[in-house]
This record gives sequence, structure tokens and C-alpha cells, in this order.
Amino acid sequence: MRDETLEWLAARDAAEAMAAGQLAARELTEACLAAIERQEATVGAWTFLDRDHALAQADRCDDLHRAGGPHGPLHGIPVGVKDILDTHDMPTEDGTPLHAGRTPRQDAAAVARLRQAGAIVMGKTVTTEFATYHPGKTANPLDPTRTPGGSSSGSAAAVAAGMVPLAIGTQTNGSVIRPASFCGVVGYKPTLGLIPRTGVLRQSPAFDQIGVFARNVPDAALLAECLIGHDPEDPATRATARPPLAATALAPPPVTPRLAFVPSPVWDRAEAETQEAFGELVAALGSGIERLDLPDRFAAAIDWHRTVMETDIALNLARDYDHGADRMSASLRGQIERGRTAYGAYAYAEAIAAIGMLNDALDEAFFAYDAFVTPAAPGPAPRGLETTGDPIFCTLWTFCGLPAITLPLLQSSDGMPIGVQLVGPRGSDARLLRTAHWLMTLDLG
Repeated sequence: MRDETLEWLAARDAAEAMAAGQLAARELTEACLAAIERQEATVGAWTFLDRDHALAQADRCDDLHRAGGPHGPLHGIPVGVKDILDTHDMPTEDGTPLHAGRTPRQDAAAVARLRQAGAIVMGKTVTTEFATYHPGKTANPLDPTRTPGGSSSGSAAAVAAGMVPLAIGTQTNGSVIRPASFCGVVGYKPTLGLIPRTGVLRQSPAFDQIGVFARNVPDAALLAECLIGHDPEDPATRATARPPLAATALAPPPVTPRLAFVPSPVWDRAEAETQEAFGELVAALGSGIERLDLPDRFAAAIDWHRTVMETDIALNLARDYDHGADRMSASLRGQIERGRTAYGAYAYAEAIAAIGMLNDALDEAFFAYDAFVTPAAPGPAPRGLETTGDPIFCTLWTFCGLPAITLPLLQSSDGMPIGVQLVGPRGSDARLLRTAHWLMTLDLG
């Protein structure tokens, strides 16, 4: 294989080539490192990267192959890890000077599973401050004058720039789906509870979820499947069989998937260009998609989500606020202060109870459809690096803990990606990924 193509090789193809002895882990890692060296000064996707440590991991993978050892499904694949997931061999600083130099004693559960699958932990990707709204240093690799989104800014940008084929992020509101949409890659957030959050910065346990970034749906499915599983330290996970995400994603649907275009209660927040692009998509899908308007009560999910999230952030970041509020952004201080004073116990309990109520209604709606089709963000990545964009088109689905994936199917008039978000019923992740892969392969004219 020619070196200049290696950084764009699909993760699944690279893993198969390594298993066949046609590619060395060191070759792929060196190609990714070269891509980082060419672009990092402009993109700023990494907060920690040790070239020698990455190559040492690659060499161990190659030694194992030469010795006839077993290959994990991600053997030799470089993966970026958002800097709120603990890594025992690298700092985890959570995007804040308050945690500068912090090196955990052990890996987050998801990172441990990543290593067990044979992956190379390339380094730590930039997160916004405490994975909230205040941006880090990362720029959008497709247009460095625009935001990459947040809070998983570096993970999305690193995949989009060819720095790594895969990356891990998290989402408590729109922090996987939105940056994936802005950077033109696939972002997948599984059903709440599939991937354990042990060893990950805690914001709001009702909503915190780990997600993945890739350049195609099968690669996203492959990475996510390696991270799934019960962890007794995360009560949201259950001891169930691991769903075959990778195999199912590649399988042809047994029947043509049934899609619903769901504008959602915040359709008026979509930019005119987004509304026009989705109109064209719906027209191209023809009889394969129907419009579904959700009942008015779903609009309340935005306020319910804010009530729970800001109250939880106030609790979980209390120590940092008490000892270092002056080193926090005004945005984060505002969230914490509202969380301490603006919402009462009744409002919090009411919001938590609403999760089940809305899911019951959605279960009925999903009975007729395989997936909802809806925007991933109001529009393409906004210009400027002062904000990370609006997560509003993700909030309802995160509130309900539903699986969601965004696909780079649409473009703005100036060539920037507009993500198409597919949302499925709880626990239907494999089917959602299969539908997403099918949609990506359609000729939509």
C-alpha cells in the first residue's frame, strides 16, 4: 500500500490487511502521525500526543502478529480518545486548567476495552471545558475559520482530517452528533447504558453517554461493538448479550426500511438552507419516507433536559467550583449557579419522570418506522471559534436515551456538510446502523 493513502484507509480494511500480513501497525501509525504533523498547527485536535508511545504500542501489535498471537478486532488501529476518559498512561485533564497534569491510576472501562480489542490509543483529543460549551483550541479541518462543534471537538476533527480512522467522544446534550455533522464524519451515540461510563468525567448520569466517530458506518459499528458491555460500576449498564453491531450494519435490510421525517419541536431553529436540503432529501426518498409531527408535549424536553443537566453539573463540579470558580468560563459558572439555585427538587423529579413518559409515547411512534430522520444541527458549522454551535436538534433524543447517528449526506451552498441524523428506538442499535449504512449507499440523485 502507498503511504500517502494509509491515513484514509477504513479501519475495517486496515484490520483485515494486518490480519493478512499485508500491513503493519507501525506503517499505519506512522502515516497517521505524519497527517497530524502536517495539520495539527492549524486544526489543534490533540491535547496530548506522544509519538514514541504511539509507535511503541504499534510495535507491540506487530510483535504479537509475528509471534502468531491473537488479533483483536481493532488490532493495530490508532484511535483518538476524548480527554475526559481516564487513561493510566496519559494525562486526563478534562479541558480545564483545574485538572492540569492529572494522570489517573487506571483506564476508563471503555479505554480498557479499546486496548483489549488491540487498538492503539494514539493520544488524547481536545474537549471543551469540562465537556460543556466553552470551546478549546480546535478548528474545523474543512474550514479552520469555523467551529468543529463540541464538546468532542478534537475527536471529530481528528477523524475528519485523516489523523486517525476512529475516535471516542461523549454526549450529554449534542457533543457527538453535532461535531460529527459539522466536520462531515459519521458520529454514533448508542442507546444509554450500552457502553459503560466508569472512569469518565461525570456531568449528568441521566444523559452522559459515550459515542464514536468514524468515516463510515461499518467502522463506527466496529468500534462501538468493542466498547459495549456490562460494568457493575455503571448502574445504567445491564448484563446482556453484546449486540452484533458490525455484522448487522453490513447486512442488507430484509425489507426496505421505513423512515419518518421528524422535524422535531425545534424545526423553526433550523436554518433556511437546512430546511431546503431536508426538503430535497424527503423528495428524493419519495414514498420511502413520511412526515411525522410529534405531539406538543415533546417541546418541554428542552427545559426538562436543562433542569436535570444543570442541577447535576452543579453537584458533580461542586468541588471544582468551590476551589476554582475564578478559573472557569462565565458560561460554566452560569450553569453551575443556575443548577444550585434555579431548579427545585420537584422540578428535577418531574423532569426525570418525563423521560419514561416520552419514551412510552415514542415506543408507539416507532412501531411503524425503523428510524426517524431529522437534522443533526441547525445548519453547517458556524463561522468563528468563540462557540461550538447549537445542540438543540440533539437534546430531545439525548433526553430520552435513544440511539442516534449522523451521516454526511447533505451540503450547504458553500460545500460544508449538513448532517442527517437518524434516531431509533431504545435497544435497536444494530438495526439503526443497518438502516444508516443502507441510506448511505442509496443513489439519491
